[in-house]
Amino acid sequence: MILSVVAAMAFATVNVYAQEPEAAATEQVAEEAVEAEATEAVEAEAPAIDEETEIPGVPFHQALKQKVIEGGVLWMTPVLLCLIIGLAVCIERILYLSFSQINTKKFIAKFEAALNEGGIEAAKEVARNTKGPVASIFYQGALRYNEGLDVVEKAVASYGSVQNGLMESGLSWISLFIAISPSLGFMGTVVGMVEAFDQIQAAGEVSATLVAGGIKVALLTTLAGLIAAVVLQLFYNYILNKIDSAVVELEDSSITLVDILTDYSKK
Repeated sequence: MILSVVAAMAFATVNVYAQEPEAAATEQVAEEAVEAEATEAVEAEAPAIDEETEIPGVPFHQALKQKVIEGGVLWMTPVLLCLIIGLAVCIERILYLSFSQINTKKFIAKFEAALNEGGIEAAKEVARNTKGPVASIFYQGALRYNEGLDVVEKAVASYGSVQNGLMESGLSWISLFIAISPSLGFMGTVVGMVEAFDQIQAAGEVSATLVAGGIKVALLTTLAGLIAAVVLQLFYNYILNKIDSAVVELEDSSITLVDILTDYSKK
């Protein structure tokens, strides 16, 4: 009898210890499920991300498109057009000036060697087959060599002015875009502020959320206009610097051409 009672108590103890891991595992699974539900609830109740705030990781083109829409397409589009067209003109001028550059010293040496060895026709052929304003000046001078050195000097001076005008072509458009980009931005600013005061007048009270839209249009259009003007101004000054360098080189080469033809005429 006593043995039966002891055996029953031992069996019950084993069952209790066997069930404890299963109970612990069940409680752990339940706790994980509760935590997962709580996390989902927090994420669901979290406020939506404000689209008006710049978010790290958002692609640049999407952020730019968003700001253009916020600033008002009516006022942002002209500013962007000024920037795009102005940059296109700047790139065209930079390419034109870059492709027209040559090794002037090497060309002059080649021109003078051809002149001394093959005469004026050989020199004209060298100048004709070389690109750039310097070669064009030399060709015009050699073309009028038979008319006298005075005519050559006048032709070189006149054609130098033509080449200078060709290099400066399109700069007036860049200046225009630099001037009107901030003006368009300020115009959008004025319109945005007028809209903000109209909303205040209609509501009869001053509220930050009420006027935020109009003020945002004002600030974004002004910012866009200033950015466009600054970018174009940098390119404009770079182009002017390249043109100034080319003009100095052109004038120096013109003097050298007259000297070469003068020495050749004495032979």
